[in-house]
Amino acid sequence: MKNLNKIRFSQILSELEKQSIEVYSSISENEIFLNIGTIQNSTNNDITFFSNNKYLNQLKDLKAKACFIKKDYENFLPKNCKSVLVEDPYLCLAIISNLFNVTQKSNGIISKYSYVDEDSILHKNIQINAFSCIHQNTEIYENVIIGSNSNIGPNVVIYPNVEIQDNISISNSVIKKNCVIQSGARIGGSGFGFEEKTKQKIFHRGNVFIDESCNIGSNTTIDRAVFETTKIGKYSNIDNLVQIAHNVVIGDHAIIAAQVGIAGSTKIGNSVKIGGQAGISGHLVIGNNVTIAAKSGVTKNISDNNIVAGFPAKDINLWKKELIKNAIKK
Repeated sequence: MKNLNKIRFSQILSELEKQSIEVYSSISENEIFLNIGTIQNSTNNDITFFSNNKYLNQLKDLKAKACFIKKDYENFLPKNCKSVLVEDPYLCLAIISNLFNVTQKSNGIISKYSYVDEDSILHKNIQINAFSCIHQNTEIYENVIIGSNSNIGPNVVIYPNVEIQDNISISNSVIKKNCVIQSGARIGGSGFGFEEKTKQKIFHRGNVFIDESCNIGSNTTIDRAVFETTKIGKYSNIDNLVQIAHNVVIGDHAIIAAQVGIAGSTKIGNSVKIGGQAGISGHLVIGNNVTIAAKSGVTKNISDNNIVAGFPAKDINLWKKELIKNAIKK
């Protein structure tokens, strides 16, 4: 879908400067772009990116007005496309994508078929759709959208510009600005906790804190902490059907694919990537910039900047060697 706004190059530069990204380009700051396009489908009003050598031969036919690209590949661009030289084109795409995203805006209407508890605080321009309930001790700031059939509260604070879709349950939580919570998510409920011998349930009294600009996928569950806080760092993207247990702490810029399970009290660093269906045991420490391959089973701590795979998860190069050895034996 085409973006309805005209985005100036100065706006793009501003977004990248916020992340301390160096940019080199001859493009005028007043130059206007209408959309982000792929190498194959971009038009002369678009900006695109090149980050995968697989598409190198396609650059000669590129129709985009400009392209994020590393200096090593600048000469492959056709004359009609101006270069925007950066170290990480794909990261730049991610950062500026919000400029071209046509987001839904609150209509400021609270449906007569919704329920708002008198012991709650609603600020300006809040949209609450039919059959949603706002329970006690809840505060909702301006420009928030709450879809249909959702339950918000008790003990919830939602900051500005948050979109909460349909059939969502949020309690005992703080949701910071610019987050999107997709349909069916369950946030802030009691987790899976009991005394092992007697099976006596442990009642959880903590909360959930989701920092700004996070995206929480459909039918994902984030449990409240036992006493303190389950935390999701800012700019994190969590896919559908993910289970995050009580007391888990996840750093900034996390990418967590579908059907991942993270057991209680595990601490995860910044810029971590976790592949689909991976499982992480409880009370572990996962460092910064760690990548966990899909379907891995993590049973031990992982230090910074490692890539692991398999079960039990190990350095990915060791895992590959074991695969080769097993294949030869067969």
